Amino acid sequence: MKIAICLTQMKPEPWLESLTSLLPEAEVFVWQPGSPVADHAVVWAPPQAFIDEQAGLKTLFNIGAGVDALLQLRLPSELQVVRLDDAGMSVQMAEYVCHAVIRHFREFDAYERDVREGKWSYRKPHLRSDFSVGVMGLGVLGARVAKTLQAFEFPVNGWSRSAKQLPDVQCFAGMQQLDAFLASSRVLVNLLPLTAETENILNKTNMAKLPPQAYVINVARGRHLVEEDLLDLLESGHLSGATLDVFRTEPLPADHVFWTHPKITVTPHTSARTLREESAAQIANKIKALDQGHPISGLVDRRTGY
Repeated sequence: MKIAICLTQMKPEPWLESLTSLLPEAEVFVWQPGSPVADHAVVWAPPQAFIDEQAGLKTLFNIGAGVDALLQLRLPSELQVVRLDDAGMSVQMAEYVCHAVIRHFREFDAYERDVREGKWSYRKPHLRSDFSVGVMGLGVLGARVAKTLQAFEFPVNGWSRSAKQLPDVQCFAGMQQLDAFLASSRVLVNLLPLTAETENILNKTNMAKLPPQAYVINVARGRHLVEEDLLDLLESGHLSGATLDVFRTEPLPADHVFWTHPKITVTPHTSARTLREESAAQIANKIKALDQGHPISGLVDRRTGY
């Protein structure tokens, strides 16, 4: 069994070491042009040249949760694309989103500004019942985020492409229920996969349907958000602010207005990082299962994009 590693913009050697240790019977190597054809590949943003050269691949394991970049490549129809199920990312995402929601709810950003100016200030507490949080995307990450928000007693709404049921979450499904979901969500958290249907879904038309003074948190993909529309709604006062972890261009250009906008909090795509040891173990177990003819989780449906 041969396993190729092709990771763009990150060091492949730690992955090589981990997978070699977990799969000692396999030949694991870092791909270079002219490398032998592998049975399986572990990738992040591989070039088209890799796909073209590795024509005999059976499975393509993506080391992140989102596979939108992979699906833009020309992939053989028989090639299976596999995403990570969790591998420690859902708890990180829940931490990040809860931090952003609580920071806004408790107005900690305003307190921080006052402290820098030497002001001892007081703000009337908000009611949790007035701060319903809407989670767009109820996959592994979205479901964990919704559950964790409930621990802080926020009312939680959920929206997904197909109908889902989560305990104590008001669930909406499909485009026919999107408006009702938006209208009932004081804080909007985007965790959708990026597909042709969801690109630009955070646009002026949709975000204007949020309640006045709503807050937006985008931790999915930069191309979900129409940046100019967000700025317009912040300027008009319909939106009170945003926390953004993902952007159309990454790293975020130094002259981008988001860096210094007083109502926007920026973080460098750090909401949920891939944990190598947990991810490598998951991939190794799936490779073993496939070689034994067993089914695995995480297979991507290219028609839906996730």
